[in-house]
Order: sequence, then C-alpha cells, then structure tokens
Amino acid sequence: MSKTLVIILGPHAVGKMTVGQALAEITDLRLFHNHMSIELTRKLFAHAEKEWGILNETIRKTVFELFARGDFAGLIFTYMCAFDVQSEFVYLQNVIDLFRSNGAKCCMVELCADFEERLARNKSENRLLHKESKRDLAWSEAEMRATSEKYRLNSYDGEPLPFENYLKIDNTALPPTEVARMIKEHFDIA
Repeated sequence: MSKTLVIILGPHAVGKMTVGQALAEITDLRLFHNHMSIELTRKLFAHAEKEWGILNETIRKTVFELFARGDFAGLIFTYMCAFDVQSEFVYLQNVIDLFRSNGAKCCMVELCADFEERLARNKSENRLLHKESKRDLAWSEAEMRATSEKYRLNSYDGEPLPFENYLKIDNTALPPTEVARMIKEHFDIA
C-alpha cells in the first residue's frame, strides 16, 4: 500500500484543521490536527510546566510512528510553523524522514490568509467545537496577535524552503472543500 503524509502549515485560524477535515473526507488519509494533542495535554498540565511539552511531544511522536509503520493510507498533520526559527524545520524534517523511511510520499502545504479573515475564522463554530482552548475569544485573539508579532508564521513569496513537494495556497477567499480538492489534485493523492 502506498502511503502519504500531508503536513498543513500556517498561522492561527488560517483553516489548517478545516482544510484537513475536508481533505480527509475526499481521501483515505486520517487527520491528526495539532490541537488533538494540545487539548488533551492542557487538561493535565499548565503550558509553562515542562511536563506539558513532554506529554504533547510523546503523543505526537507515537501517532507519527504508528502511522508511518502501520498499514494505513496515510496521515494529515496540521502545524503552526515559525518560519524564522530553524528548529521548526528540523522538527518537520524529522517527521518527514520517519514517513519517508517507511515508503511514504510526503507533501507540504502552506496556507495563508488575510489577518482580518483569520480573526473572523477564529470565532467559527467548527474551530470552537474542536479547540476548547480557543473558546475564550478575547484570550485567543490576543494570543493570535502576540504570536504573529513574535514569529513569522508564513513564508515569504519565493523563499527557498527545505521541503520537496511544497504547495502554498492563499485561502482567504476559498472554501475548505476547494482547497482540499486543490491539494488532492496537485499531489495526486488517492
């Protein structure tokens, strides 16, 4: 069985999870959005506690290993990448290397959207349903603004990136189903 890993990158509320859900509906891939581990971990530990990071990474590593080595069509993983932090690329490359060493095709998708559109999406019913930690909208919006000022959460146009099979989509005005179709067709995903 051929296997595929799709990593969807982008800033807060750009639509990573929603596009991942739509892509999972039209492919045989399963979705592991980043808040699946975050929401569980935050129920046990405060974000500032070292155990938070240990548990979150242990969950993710286990999921990656099970899907990379198991008899699955593949995995969609969503991740907010700081493009100005080199360790982010090392982390993502380790995930890619794990899947590639198990015969998977690896595809990177970066989503970008206008900040005002992302602020509106931050309040969406689907986001709040699946991301309990985002339900405090005042905190969530403040966190979006602070993180966006601290890190560069999208690549520059034409910036050389260390990934093969890379696609960048401005989804400001595109529905998730259309973005998912574009990804499926671009990478020829079953």
